[in-house]
Amino acid sequence: MKVTGVLPLFLPICRRLWPGRLASVSVTLVKATALEAAILAGHMLLYPTGLTQERRQADLPAPAGTARLPVPTGPPVVLVHGFIDNRSVFVLLRRSLAQHGRQRVESLNYSPLTCDIRTAAELLGRHVEEICERTGSAQVDIVGHSLGGLIARYYAQCLGGDVRVRTVVTLGTPHSGTRAIPLANAHPIVRQMRPDSPVIEELARPAPGCRTRFVSFWSDLDSVMAPLEAACVDHPDLEAHNIQVSGIGHLALPVHPTVAAGIREALDSESAMKRQEGGGLTVA
Repeated sequence: MKVTGVLPLFLPICRRLWPGRLASVSVTLVKATALEAAILAGHMLLYPTGLTQERRQADLPAPAGTARLPVPTGPPVVLVHGFIDNRSVFVLLRRSLAQHGRQRVESLNYSPLTCDIRTAAELLGRHVEEICERTGSAQVDIVGHSLGGLIARYYAQCLGGDVRVRTVVTLGTPHSGTRAIPLANAHPIVRQMRPDSPVIEELARPAPGCRTRFVSFWSDLDSVMAPLEAACVDHPDLEAHNIQVSGIGHLALPVHPTVAAGIREALDSESAMKRQEGGGLTVA
């Protein structure tokens, strides 16, 4: 997610906070806006720590005093960040996954100069192959935030990645394209995230036999999605489950502990994920 020049990110929310409407504004919206601002400030501080690729290392024992749950039997988890972002956005999510037994968690940093979703998806494919070879696992799970989810879906659906990817979890990803922040159209990868782009049209084509399961978390206060339902996977050939999150914005999706718990359940238990889909997630 972009961490500079972010005023357009808050414009849809700010319009709702215009003085003439202050009397009717909801407490939830105010809290969500404040949380987005706080997360943005914190992420700007962490951003330099994620500029380089992470070092690959063997699994380490849990620190003394750390509560650990039984280790799940699932495959490695690959985290893919959003537009002009880096792996630092997943600091809290990684910690949550590790504390609940998932030690094989790795991040992919693709260049902020990347101008094509297809190219980024090919890079992700090479990264996944390297992880499978190194870990001996036949498959991986992928969690992608915003653009990262679109890259993961393109890899799994259009490049044969469904052989390697068991589950793709997306957080605020414009699966059917978004019309938000029109001034960002100067960047070619943003144009690829528009509803009428060739990439979105490719993703809408038939995908018979795709073996990857898709779980999409979408928020009712996501100012980057226009319309909000753009963050849902709607494809007749895909096994897809859309889970609504109420009460937080775009930047909070990879950070909030309630969403992290939902992600863990989606990765660890299909039945638990279906329970979430029925009721959604509400952030107080």
